[in-house]
Amino acid sequence: MYEWIAKLTLNDGKQSRLARVLPIFPLWLMSCLCAVLAALLCVVSRNGFLKRVEHNLADLLSPISKRKLRSLRRRYVRNVVYSLCEILLLSDRMQEKNFKLQGEAYLHEAQQLANGKGFIIYAPHVGNFFSYYWYFSKRYDCLTVASAGSPELLPLYMKFAELGCKGLDYDRVPPLELYRTLKNHVLSGGVVFLLGDFWRSSFPLSKLFGRVTRTPEGAAMLALEQQVPIIPFYGYRKRNFKHQLIVGPPLNLHSQSARASRSARADTNLILNNFIERVIREQPASWFYWFNAHERWENAHQQVRA
Repeated sequence: MYEWIAKLTLNDGKQSRLARVLPIFPLWLMSCLCAVLAALLCVVSRNGFLKRVEHNLADLLSPISKRKLRSLRRRYVRNVVYSLCEILLLSDRMQEKNFKLQGEAYLHEAQQLANGKGFIIYAPHVGNFFSYYWYFSKRYDCLTVASAGSPELLPLYMKFAELGCKGLDYDRVPPLELYRTLKNHVLSGGVVFLLGDFWRSSFPLSKLFGRVTRTPEGAAMLALEQQVPIIPFYGYRKRNFKHQLIVGPPLNLHSQSARASRSARADTNLILNNFIERVIREQPASWFYWFNAHERWENAHQQVRA
């Protein structure tokens, strides 16, 4: 998958030429081009990385019919192609009207619960998560954590940096500095936007889809130690370049724990992982990590808090 993305992101010359030409194309034509490209990729990659995508879909969403698998595979590729087009070629043409927000009252509720502090927006890598961060950055003083170390993905992050979207690089900023920066930001009333389904072998053990895996505990630690609410959030592509954004009720998880102990962080992480799993099951074609989901499961004998 990353090799496939690299073909679209690492040739700056081609990108710059396309960026100069494509603004004259209407969005309906851009949408048609994306649909055609997605259909072609479904054909040429069906025995490549899409075979693994299908296997992971069947593994986690079983029982599922072959017809449903093929449909999810097609929609998965369409979302990836449309998202890359939005980021690389249409980022200067993004408009807030293309994002329909549901649950805005919960954002106001979180601000009240925060009592002068900020809050955490917690999301999985679903839909066009880059654009969703841009949307919230237009409304709030936002800060996120990303992994820009990959040469394939770096151009995507740079695009949004150019648009004023602030971020910290997980792979380059020391952990203590990373946490201190996020803490200071949320204590000063800022919003921290965190994607909770990253995977690293160094993350603490947890559970997702009933399996032992490793997930980050940054959101749990920040919420518990700084006593700020978490807003569960996700978005998905409704049609072409139109998106639906769903904001859930704020989680005051710190009120359930006297202190941010290791046990409390693990329990909080399981609550957040349950939210991520629910979203993936609800919008399966929109989850980015189907191409390598199989790499994140630990050996069956390893133990984790239930």
